[in-house]
Amino acid sequence: MLLTLIAIIMAASIWMYNRLVRLRNMVAEGLSAIDVQLERRANLIPNLEQAVKGSMGHERALLTEIAELRAKSRSARGVGDKAEAEMGLSKALAGLVALAESYPDLKANQNFLALQRELSDIEDQIQMARRYYNGTVRNLNIAVESFPSLIIASLGGFKTAEFFAAEADDRAAPRLEM
Repeated sequence: MLLTLIAIIMAASIWMYNRLVRLRNMVAEGLSAIDVQLERRANLIPNLEQAVKGSMGHERALLTEIAELRAKSRSARGVGDKAEAEMGLSKALAGLVALAESYPDLKANQNFLALQRELSDIEDQIQMARRYYNGTVRNLNIAVESFPSLIIASLGGFKTAEFFAAEADDRAAPRLEM
């Protein structure tokens, strides 16, 4: 009877440990997917800047800001730093695309339109990767903080992971001006 109880406890411990390992690896996979999409976007930015440079010559401040944010995004290391840099760059790129709407030459430029579509696709991919990552972080954090797996997590050195969070003003409902 005692041997059976010990075997059950050991089997449950092994199952919980393996589950924690799987969840930790899923978090790493999710962060890697975000990094891939951020790199795709970073590689697209010089082409986008080149396409708008001729038409938007006097918008240098915005182009300089985008270049600086791109560099910041590429050098960000932690999840919080990456999220902050990513949100800033997304806002600046959205501003560039919105500003480009007031330039008829750009609206008719097929190269710019193709880059704009590709940027939109990449932004969608980033959002999907963020949702996947945050879902895996949620699952890992629940497992690390729940009993009895928290015992195995603390013995195995498993820690909660940081969410790839949006900034507070991005979570607020948009205001409609009338």
